[in-house]
Amino acid sequence: MGYDPRVRHRRSIRLAGFDYSQSAAYFVTVCAQGRGSLFGTVVDGTMQPNDAGRMIQAAWDGLPQRFPGLELDAFVVMPNHVHGIIVIPVANDATGPVGAGLVPARCAPITTGATTRATTRVAPTLGDVVGAFKSWTTVLYARGVRGAGWVSFDGRLWQRNYYEHIIRGEAELDRIREYIMTNPVRWAEDRENPQGRAENE
Repeated sequence: MGYDPRVRHRRSIRLAGFDYSQSAAYFVTVCAQGRGSLFGTVVDGTMQPNDAGRMIQAAWDGLPQRFPGLELDAFVVMPNHVHGIIVIPVANDATGPVGAGLVPARCAPITTGATTRATTRVAPTLGDVVGAFKSWTTVLYARGVRGAGWVSFDGRLWQRNYYEHIIRGEAELDRIREYIMTNPVRWAEDRENPQGRAENE
């Protein structure tokens, strides 16, 4: 069965044995806990981010400052989730080129810190990057709740897990870019849209 970015997966489908620190491009989706519309609204097919949504965008844009060599591609903030493309650099050269990620993914044993020399610069894993994004935006959002009256969240800002897909090739990259950038146009039918789900039930 081919990849269909319209299909949401609630469970992780990470590849067993895949080294998530190798150079590769990933399509990721991170959803707000409870799918509350915290980050803005969609009006006539255009996303209108609120202050929280603009904070989310800025935090995403700042990820390469925390992870040198990381590259970001298409990204969109939706009312209750985000879609984006992250390119992880080559593991042994975090400042080197990352274009090698746009080839069929390779399986490799996962290495541990115990087998890595202290002088070796280890590239971040996808989990490191997404975790940092979720953690930092949660801190900033909580500040907004306290200081600017943003809608509060219950327990956690983001769902514990996230969806990710390894992008294999330029054609798939182009399809996923298109999907991300046109996501607001399809918001009325989006499975993450609480109002859309209620109308279709």
